[in-house]
Amino acid sequence: MIALTLAEIAEIVGGRLHATDGSPVVTGTIEFDTRKVTEGGLFLALPGERVDGHDFAAQAVASGAAGVLAGREVDAPAVIAPPVETKHANAYVLAGDRGGEGAAVLAALAKLARHVTDRLKDLTIVGITGSAGKTSTKDLIAQVLAPAGETIAPPGSFNNELGHPWTALRATEDTKFLVLELSARGVGHIAHLCEIAPPRFGAVLNVGTAHLSEFGSREGIAQGKGELVESLPEDGVAILNADDPLVAGMASRTKAKVVLVGENPNADVRAENIELDEQARASFTLKTAQGDAHVKLALNGTHQVGNALVAAAIALELGATPAEVAQRLGAAERVSAHRMVITDRADGVTVIDDAYNANPDSVRAALKALASISRATTPARRSWAVLGPMAELGDDAVREHDEIGRLVVRLDISKLVVVGEAARAMHQGAHLEGSWGDESVRVPDADAAIELLQGEVRPGDVVLVKASNAYRLWRIAEALLEAGTK
Repeated sequence: MIALTLAEIAEIVGGRLHATDGSPVVTGTIEFDTRKVTEGGLFLALPGERVDGHDFAAQAVASGAAGVLAGREVDAPAVIAPPVETKHANAYVLAGDRGGEGAAVLAALAKLARHVTDRLKDLTIVGITGSAGKTSTKDLIAQVLAPAGETIAPPGSFNNELGHPWTALRATEDTKFLVLELSARGVGHIAHLCEIAPPRFGAVLNVGTAHLSEFGSREGIAQGKGELVESLPEDGVAILNADDPLVAGMASRTKAKVVLVGENPNADVRAENIELDEQARASFTLKTAQGDAHVKLALNGTHQVGNALVAAAIALELGATPAEVAQRLGAAERVSAHRMVITDRADGVTVIDDAYNANPDSVRAALKALASISRATTPARRSWAVLGPMAELGDDAVREHDEIGRLVVRLDISKLVVVGEAARAMHQGAHLEGSWGDESVRVPDADAAIELLQGEVRPGDVVLVKASNAYRLWRIAEALLEAGTK
């Protein structure tokens, strides 16, 4: 973060000083975990379900923090955030925040992030949203832009009212690009995040059914996702997926320049001649107004082509040549954990750990990658889809799980292991689509799945593990990999 005194921070956020004259200067990072406090940093006192950060204020300062941003008085030099008085108050919801102190800290943090990003005149902010693929695309964009200047991006999917300003405040005078992913649980949330760190580039990847329970319909999701392009300035650029009609239709909602990407013939940045290798790594011809280039991705899954086109469009708008973009895309690596991590065991078993999160769109993409990898050899390898529940689908949960079970059968996946009661409809859907016998099996939990797989997986099999984050099914993938070392 840029250097600011506690007094300056108090003025920016509309707070008051406590146990300090305001002279200490914050020069380090902003952290909410005392174990990660840096010298000269600022500690965020946030309440949680089990512990309250306010109780660790003195410890944070003893560890090197210059002060604390708190919701109430603490035993350390602090800026006390004012009570939340904002139209976005409902966005600041923290487990355990009974007194609203955490909401006050988050609101103050948002004001601080906006002040800092406004002061960094040479900073280009890129925002990405969509129902699926945000994190993978964010990681790609950051790697493609990095050769052109210092680039900051959040770790993993740290994309909410805490992660957004926390990441923005990592920027300094030396930072050229700030790449942010924007999540939402309802209409107005993305607009709020755009106020915290106003983007000049905004990319909308897709409109699916993730968070359907909060938005009520795909049209409601489109309304929320489109807030990103509505926030762009006239000299901004909206990157829209030409292959998704609900996204392409957002062109009328922005005053910024619109760049369409996809396989659609009308796309400005287009992929042609897509081919997959034996590990579902895509190569394609990148077609642009500036010329063409051949791209070979090191990332797995045909869905990465669309993500790469978004990164390409942004880099091209910022002055890169098609050849430079192709080289950078080809060098891009997987950054975030548990996202299409493909590992070959010594005995020839391939484990695909895509268990960080799941929604209908991302599960379909993962299943297609599984099918592609299993059929890349002759004869085809036996394939396993180990799938847990998909969360936040509301009234459509049964139907969406049923459709995934049916898709497993249509893709001719050899074995389906359905983990957990909440995913039961996958098992039922597979049977109704034509699966029989033990092709589809339902188990109660991850431990049961591990026991089943360790007894039945044999050399040469390909195993995909995927579920919503809360179910932590990556434990299954880790167990399979550990078993391969014995």
